[in-house]
Amino acid sequence: MPAASRAGHHRGTAPSRHQAGDPTDAAKLARRSIARRWLQLTQEITALDTQLDRLVAMAAPALVAVKGVGTETAAALLVAAGDNPKRLRSEAAFAHLCGVAPIPASSGKITRHRLNRGGNRQANWALYLIAVGRMAWHGPTRAYVERRTKEGKSKAEIIRCLKRHIARELYGVLVSRPAT
Repeated sequence: MPAASRAGHHRGTAPSRHQAGDPTDAAKLARRSIARRWLQLTQEITALDTQLDRLVAMAAPALVAVKGVGTETAAALLVAAGDNPKRLRSEAAFAHLCGVAPIPASSGKITRHRLNRGGNRQANWALYLIAVGRMAWHGPTRAYVERRTKEGKSKAEIIRCLKRHIARELYGVLVSRPAT
């Protein structure tokens, strides 16, 4: 067999129809491969999500029971609090840990606070998700946002205040759980 006709053959085996060099067949093969990988990853994610749901529910059932706190946000807050949430001396210390403690940014006669860029970014993200979610469906939060908007606060300032309030609320839930 000449070298040119052996291309694509492996030790005398006939070439598969996907090795024929047709671009359409190659694209179909690639799409099938990607689809199989997507299905495999989806199944793996589902299994891991189920396990995470179970672990978080065992570690902090009261935290998951708070309206607006899902498994991922609870897990991020649990990781930030660590194995011993009693080490957090106060809700202010927890707020600093999460990066939601107000930082004075006053100038002249204007008294205001700015967002804290420090702290645990994942915990800050979790508090942000809870705040934005509550802004959409939680009646008292929506009333608060409306009131603060009328006072001239920006959306970022309102969210900063909400995250601080949520951190205060969740601190009590976190420290009431037994240390693991």
